[in-house]
Order: sequence, then C-alpha cells, then structure tokens
Amino acid sequence: MVSVNSNSIMPCYNVLPHKAQQPVTVPKPTLSQAGSTCYAANNINTSFRTSLTTKEDNEKYKLVSSLLNNEDKKLLDYTLKTGILLNNASNDKSSVLDNLYKIATTPRAKGLNNSKIMQDTLKSIANPYTITQKFGDIPDEYKETVINKVTNNSQNLITRKSAEFELDNLFSGCCVAASEQFNLAKKQPAEYARFVEGLSSPNKSVEKDIKLDSLSENTMDAIWLLNSFEIPYKAQDFKTVKIKLAPDENAYLRAEIQQNHRDNLERSSVDVLMQSTFMNVASQQTYNSLNDKRAGKFSNEDSGLIDYEKTFLESVVEDKNTMSVTYQNVDENQKIVGYSADYDTVKSQLLETLDRGNNIIIGYTLADSTSKIIGAHEITITEYKKTPNGDIVFVCNDTDDDVSEPVEYPATYLIPKIHHAGIPEDIAMRNMEQTETWKYNIRELNQNAKACA
Repeated sequence: MVSVNSNSIMPCYNVLPHKAQQPVTVPKPTLSQAGSTCYAANNINTSFRTSLTTKEDNEKYKLVSSLLNNEDKKLLDYTLKTGILLNNASNDKSSVLDNLYKIATTPRAKGLNNSKIMQDTLKSIANPYTITQKFGDIPDEYKETVINKVTNNSQNLITRKSAEFELDNLFSGCCVAASEQFNLAKKQPAEYARFVEGLSSPNKSVEKDIKLDSLSENTMDAIWLLNSFEIPYKAQDFKTVKIKLAPDENAYLRAEIQQNHRDNLERSSVDVLMQSTFMNVASQQTYNSLNDKRAGKFSNEDSGLIDYEKTFLESVVEDKNTMSVTYQNVDENQKIVGYSADYDTVKSQLLETLDRGNNIIIGYTLADSTSKIIGAHEITITEYKKTPNGDIVFVCNDTDDDVSEPVEYPATYLIPKIHHAGIPEDIAMRNMEQTETWKYNIRELNQNAKACA
C-alpha cells in the first residue's frame, strides 16, 4: 500500500476565484450521437443486448417512452442501440430499463415526481458529462423552511440573517461526490439507475452487497472501517456484507427545490440525491445538504472530503479495492515541498490504469508562486490521447466547469498538480514508498481525534 503522510491530506473542494487553466480542446464524441447532446456513457460491450426481444421489455420500453418528450425519446433510443438500456450489470442484475420503468411506475419519496426523476436519470446515463455539482438558489417560497432547518428554528434575527447570507452565497464542495456520480453513470449505468431508484423511493436508501476485501485484505479491518464510517450493514457471510447507503434527510428538500426551480447549469434532483448520499457516506453520516456542511471524525474541514474519505467512498460504491496514491508532499503550512514520484512514474501509472479501462478520480491543487496551496478540486480522467509530436493529453470530466462535454488537459500541465489519485493496488505498489494500508492512517486519525476530545 502506498504511504500517505497525514500532513498531506487535502480537502477536496474548489476554492474561488482560483481555477485551472482553460482546457486546450473539447474532444468530439467517440460513438454515434442521438441529436447533438449525447456522448458515450461506457466503453460499450457488444455482447450487451441492443434490441428488445421479450414482451416484458417491449412493454417497459413503450411505457417509459410514452412519458418522454421527443428529445428524450432520442436519448432512450440511443441507449438502446448502444447497449446501455438493457445493460444489467448491477448489484441485483436489474437493467437500466428495469429501473427506469420502476421509477416511472412505483411511488417516489414525498415531493419527488416520477417522470422528472426518470427523465433526469436517463439524461445523466445517456450523457454523464451533464452531471454537475452546482447548487441552485433557495426560492422565496422555501426560504423560511430552509432557514428554520439550518438554524434549528432559532428566532434570533442575527442568526437567521447570517444563515440567509450563507445560503445565498453557497459554493459547492461536492466535487468528490459528483466525480463518483459521473464515474458510476459512465462505467456502471445499470447500477447507477438502481441507485437512483432506491434513493428516490419511499425507502430513501439503496442496499448493496459488497465484498469485504474491497475494503481491506483483513476482514476485521474491513468491519472496522464500516463501523468507523457508520455504515449500516448486515453480514452475509465471512466474505460479503449488505450495506445501506442513504443521503441526509435534508437532501429531499434540496431535490424538491431543484426539481421545481432548476435553472440552467444547476444540479438536477438526481444530482442532489446521488451527491448527498456520497457526501453522507464519506463524512460518516454527518452531511447537511442544505448548507453543504459536514462534520465527522476524519477532517477538521466543514466542507468537502479528504482523500481517505474519497477512497472509502470509491471502494464501497464500486465494490473494488481502490488505492489512494499521494504524489504531492505537503507540509503543515499547506505548502508543496516535493513529490513522492517523478513525472514519468506518475504518467506511467495513470496510463496503465486507463489502458485497463478504469477512470481515475484525481485531486489536483493550485498553488501560488511560493508553492502554497490556494485551491483544490476533484476531476475524473477518462482516457488519453497522443498528439502528432508524441505528447500525452488527458481527456477529463470536470463537474464544475459549466461544460457538458469532456475536456482535455496536457499531461505536462496536469501531472505536476495532482495531489492524489485512485488507482489499482498492483499499479500503486510499484516504485513507491510502501506502508501497510491507508486504513491504518485512518485508524491513527480516529485515535488522535478521540485523544483530543
């Protein structure tokens, strides 16, 4: 396991006004489009079904289609022809179509509209690049309710005005959660649709069977992690557990607001539910969707997630053992003082991971002229290209760039800014300083927090 210096932990959120340089190009979609808005959601497996062959599937398709406008019908047709719609690589073997149909025909949580949830789910699966982390404003009709919830019904005028100002100037710290949402939609569309169905249902949660060795090679450490992150679970046997993932209760008010008052470039109600769930899971069930605040035992920040939490989130959502590799050495003053690997090693690890068909969620930093970090953000590398002169360009998704398309960054620009990246264990273990596991670093953080309490 790659060593992680606890002094180098960075909160993963963007800090205004510092932004990365503009991408060099906007690449073209690699597969056929439905209209001009649809990009490949997966590396399509041609063994997936691309035609409706059963009476049941035909009936489900007809019902779902009847609830869509003409533009969204094109997206539905696109997902069918590309093998996405009938993909059933989900935890319970249900397909994208199965879950769209269930969303459309069974009750949703109070305040949520079946058709709108289904439409938003379809759009994010057909084009995951439309997923965004940008919050919407709080309309006047909801403002008193929201302020009451944020202030615990305080009648103190200063407290209420302070809360109102904060809500009016809220900047999203959900880049990790949005990146994981994008990754799930792009790589596992059936599981993504299953998540949305469960989270938007009256149960307000989704259950998932995961392998304990996706969290740790040691069973007791895996159980300790689930307990530390306060994840409800039930042991299936010595190798698997059934976990329950859910957003905070305030997510449903946020989702209702976005469903009814969404402006251009803002989050959909589905974005709200997915991101709130992932923030809640990673922050040890402490997230508040109304003011984007979190608590929890592993971070002193009240917004965003640290790299340990990101790694745990990836591991449970995708049911795979993800390693968090820290490339930048950061001192106690948040100053970059060196790197744990040279440029060519980092590039080699990233390219090999991408060649295996994996996306890479990375945290990158922006620093001033003295190397002091002034901002941090999380994006996803989805593939790479070689220019005619042999240079590498990374194709990325950024959920905070107001662009519903992939963007490209030169490797020479991006690699020196990468603080951490989630890559496979065997790749992470090569040519890097090693320690037992990142889980032990979390255990140390937990013990230190208890000692200071």
